[in-house]
Amino acid sequence: MKVYFISKEKVLYYLVPLLLLVFFLILLLRYCHNVNEVPVINPIYIGNTQEKAVAFMINVDWGEDIIPGMLQILSENDVKATFFVTGRFAKKFPDVVLSIYEQGHEIGNHGYSHPHPDKITIEKNREEILRTEETFKEIGIECNKIFAPPYGEHQDHVIKAANELGYKTIMWTLDTVDWQEPAPEKIIEKVISKLDSGFLILMHPKECTLQALPVLINRIESENYFFKTVSEIIS
Repeated sequence: MKVYFISKEKVLYYLVPLLLLVFFLILLLRYCHNVNEVPVINPIYIGNTQEKAVAFMINVDWGEDIIPGMLQILSENDVKATFFVTGRFAKKFPDVVLSIYEQGHEIGNHGYSHPHPDKITIEKNREEILRTEETFKEIGIECNKIFAPPYGEHQDHVIKAANELGYKTIMWTLDTVDWQEPAPEKIIEKVISKLDSGFLILMHPKECTLQALPVLINRIESENYFFKTVSEIIS
C-alpha cells in the first residue's frame, strides 16, 4: 500500500481558496436574506410641522348614527378628514362608509375586527389589514395605504405586518379621549390649549364629539390653522 504525503504548501494552496469561497457564500446568503427583509419603519405621530395645518383622524368601529351629523358639519365648513374604518363596520354599514368616501374624505385601514394587535401574531395582523382592504374593494372604495392600529398598540410585529403590505402606521399627536364621553367644552379646551402645526387629532364618532365639532373647527381656523387629510399632512 502506497502512502501519499501532501506538503503543507499544497494544503494551504487548496484550503485557503475553499475557505474564502465558503466565507463568500455565507456573506451572499446573509445579504440576500437582508434584501428580502422588510425593515420596521417607526409609526408616525405628527405631520409636517413647517406649515400651519392639522388633520382630524377619526377612528370608526361604531357610531353609524353619529357619522352623518359629523359629515354634515365637515361639509358645511369645507373640511376634509381621515376616517380609519374597521372592516366589520364597513361590512355592516357599507352605505355609511360610502357616504364618507363619496364626500371626499380619506379612508384609512383600522383592521377588521378591532383586536388587540400586540396580542395577535404578525400573520393575524396582516390578515386583519388585508381583510379590511378587500371589504373596502367590495363596496367600491379605494383606501389609502395608512393603518391606524386599534388601541394604538404598535409593537414591532404590528408595524412590520403593515410595512410588508405597503402601509404606514399612523398614531396621533393629540388624543381627545372622547370615548370617555367628556363634556364637549372639555374636548375643545384640550385641543385648543395644545394645538400646534402638524398635529394629528384623534377622535371618534361620539355624541360629545359631534357637539364639539363645529366650535372646534371654528376655533382652530381662528388660530389661522387649516385642515389636511392624514396622507396630505405626513407627505
